[in-house]
Amino acid sequence: MNYTHVEFMPLSEFPFDGSWGYQVTGFFAPTHRFGTPDDFRYLVDSLHQDGFGVIMDWVPAHFPKDAFALACFDGTALYEHADPRQGEHQDWGTLIFNYGRAEVRSFLIGSALSWCDRYHIDGLRVDAVASMLYLDYSRPQDQWVPNQYGGRENIEAIGFLRAANDAVHEEFPGVLMIAEESTSWEGVTRPTQDGGLGFDLKWNMGWMHDTLTYFKKDPIYRKWHQGDLTFGAIYQHTERFALTFSHDEVVHGKASMLLKMGAEHIPEKAQQLRALYAWMWGWPGKKTLFMGSDFGQSSEWAYDRSLDWHLLNYEDHRGIQTLIAELNGLYIHHPALGRLDFAHESFQWINHSDHDSCVLSFVRIDHATQHSVLVVGNFSPVPRDHYRVGVPHAGRWKETINSNARTFAGVDDAPPQTIDSGGIAWDGQAQSIEIRLPGMATLFFHYLPQ
Repeated sequence: MNYTHVEFMPLSEFPFDGSWGYQVTGFFAPTHRFGTPDDFRYLVDSLHQDGFGVIMDWVPAHFPKDAFALACFDGTALYEHADPRQGEHQDWGTLIFNYGRAEVRSFLIGSALSWCDRYHIDGLRVDAVASMLYLDYSRPQDQWVPNQYGGRENIEAIGFLRAANDAVHEEFPGVLMIAEESTSWEGVTRPTQDGGLGFDLKWNMGWMHDTLTYFKKDPIYRKWHQGDLTFGAIYQHTERFALTFSHDEVVHGKASMLLKMGAEHIPEKAQQLRALYAWMWGWPGKKTLFMGSDFGQSSEWAYDRSLDWHLLNYEDHRGIQTLIAELNGLYIHHPALGRLDFAHESFQWINHSDHDSCVLSFVRIDHATQHSVLVVGNFSPVPRDHYRVGVPHAGRWKETINSNARTFAGVDDAPPQTIDSGGIAWDGQAQSIEIRLPGMATLFFHYLPQ
């Protein structure tokens, strides 16, 4: 499948299966559910030997009230705040760490370092960072206590996150610290010495929400909502983003990725999902996809049963999986994609205003080598056989991905296109190519330097 990393949901010991590991009681211990600590070491080592990095969800945002764990540890609020307006998450019924206590900060930072030290974890994805940053997170006005300046920022938690990121980066250079942070907090991935929180990556929750909003719509209505796909470019390079469709998007009645798509039947839904994934892999930012979504699982994820691997007996699901493998390979090896995700100059719109056709195009450019990838998305079912699109370089452009091709269980059986730009100015570019654009498809064209 050409993946580079695997990410585990929290493996710290937890009492309730239904929490998926996000209500931790043992911050230094792998859960007993899957074996011993040495078994987990063996798993990580095996993944490393096969070339995979290992990321693990780490949960310093809260802990459950179980009497055998940290709650009221010595008969007092030792790890948490005594005041429930500061010390309890009302949504989750869990307790909040008192990040102002040096002992609590030391305990949690020690936990983060121990996973890197004892188990050679390559990255920690920090859950629910927004709930740590804001004192009024999901609270009525009279149910929170302002900081000493009268604001809503949790100054102690901010200090803890900076200290944790600095400690991990100092002790284990190269380990990724990844924030699940759902607000517009500024500087999540800015270095701490520059006033930021010091994370390496931030999940792009805004891009995820807007993109799914667009693809849930029936294609007939999409031309009025093109802004759902274009708005993300405005802030794309304000942080170091990871594009993520996570477990949170395929549970609790939200429907699987496949069934979210704005169509009635599985073949059409699969066609749209492939177009979405190709668009995602072209867009700047690292990629994270929850298990099962990469073969179009039909049902929502359930923690207590296997994925529906039997669906790979069906062409539509195999096609989605084949496309993801192909996209991963291109992403890894093409210099204009993964290597330049965070360089704002590597992304350039070609045309984002062809609303009536539901077609958008952009280019990813490596200016140093002129290696470029043109991405064209047609998110209507109408094919366009003579569609002209501007390109930044004169020369040959070769089609390398067609998400609606027969190879991926699509309906387009034409051979890949190789087109010479004809010197016709278009879309604000000095050159252009005329392409055959299938319906409901995202196409990649690689520039072939002379």
